[in-house]
Amino acid sequence: MRRLRKWTVTSLAVLLTVAGVTAATRPEARAATTATINGSTTLQPIDGFGFSEHFGRADIMRGSQGLSAPKQREVLDLLLNRSTGAGLSILRLGIDSGIQPTDPGGPNATPKYVWDRQDKGQVWLAQQAKAYGVNRFYGDAWTAPGYMKTNGTDANGGTLCGLAGATCASGDWRKAYADYLVQWAKFYGQEGIRITDLGFTNEPDYTATYDSMRLTPAQAVEFTKVFGPIANAAGHKVVCCDSFGWNQQKNYTSAIEADATARGLVATHAGHTYASPVDGPLPTQKRTWMSEWSPNGTTWNEAWDDGSGYDGFTVASAVHDALTKGNTNGYIYWYGASVGATRGMIQLDGDNYRVSKRLWAIANYSRFVRPGATRIGATTPDAGLKLSAFRNTDGSVTVVALNAATSATQVSYSLRNIGFTTGTATPYLTNGSNSTARQSAVPVTGGSLSATVPARSLVTYTIKR
Repeated sequence: MRRLRKWTVTSLAVLLTVAGVTAATRPEARAATTATINGSTTLQPIDGFGFSEHFGRADIMRGSQGLSAPKQREVLDLLLNRSTGAGLSILRLGIDSGIQPTDPGGPNATPKYVWDRQDKGQVWLAQQAKAYGVNRFYGDAWTAPGYMKTNGTDANGGTLCGLAGATCASGDWRKAYADYLVQWAKFYGQEGIRITDLGFTNEPDYTATYDSMRLTPAQAVEFTKVFGPIANAAGHKVVCCDSFGWNQQKNYTSAIEADATARGLVATHAGHTYASPVDGPLPTQKRTWMSEWSPNGTTWNEAWDDGSGYDGFTVASAVHDALTKGNTNGYIYWYGASVGATRGMIQLDGDNYRVSKRLWAIANYSRFVRPGATRIGATTPDAGLKLSAFRNTDGSVTVVALNAATSATQVSYSLRNIGFTTGTATPYLTNGSNSTARQSAVPVTGGSLSATVPARSLVTYTIKR
């Protein structure tokens, strides 16, 4: 269902060999580095981390194709449980033509909506996610129904009729499409799910053989001014434009920011990282999300660090870059669970499933960096140590350290302006042998702590007074 795209992982500097292989102990080492965590340096707020089960994947997870109730619960726990799983906090839902698959008779005709209360399993999944505490639901449309488009079909691109350069004999479908999207959200509301965020386009700069629709940046601005007031009046935040590359999204964001009306209507700018990775912030002061990505790969892969480019280490690096280079407020992986040679986090196979280290790469962030957290300063002179730090709303501090070196690195952390100088730091380790595994606590004394990050490993420290 997803096309393959190239993704390059840059090799990082190799550090001098040091002794010790645990995340919590202080072994005698021949080399060490320092790091400063500064609570007075406040960066972006965090909305959360998420996933999608669009294109029928939610139905497979629900068990319609073999997943029994006990295994279903295990998979849900892996994705959503805050104690044993990833604790993901955003669910991205796909909108297709299901609520009005046939032309009601033109853009000004009375709509003929239908609602099956299932939406390919997504309603069930949203209800399950809500039970785990998720309250951020992002509905995004891959396309308008085909009869609203220049090519007359859901797939293979085409443009919404009525936009500049998209004249159709059937008329102007802009408002009808806006109403359609809001009606989809109303149906979810009837099922107890409040759609917080609503998007009208997915990869508008890419023509796919499945659901897809083309919009130029100018057309996205034009439709935002039709859709925005209707969506906002219904209580939804507008997201745009989910371009298929981060650099490509900059063109859409720039166009929206250049228009005073559109600028005020879009709450979140979102881009994907298939065509280009996060290399800096989007040109806006609004919220930004990396709203879809999975690494390139043609076979199922469970490895943490095998050099394939679609292992867990690759995903951890991508999350780090999105947060620290792009200053993103949210990060949404593509499939949580899928089938076959999936690049998702979990592979479903009848009543069986397998877990990739990609899940734990994200869990080391998502379980401990909660919605409402603020990224704070985290610096180190060691180029091979990728650091990020966050203050959660409960006052705890989370430090995430990704060691790109081939040897363990002893780190002396100086904790400044975080609100306390004594306490404990509990490490959680992910590498080839561990999956967000809790390690022995490290004492915080006099505003500092010392710990070792094993080679090619990801360690998250939860620091409390």
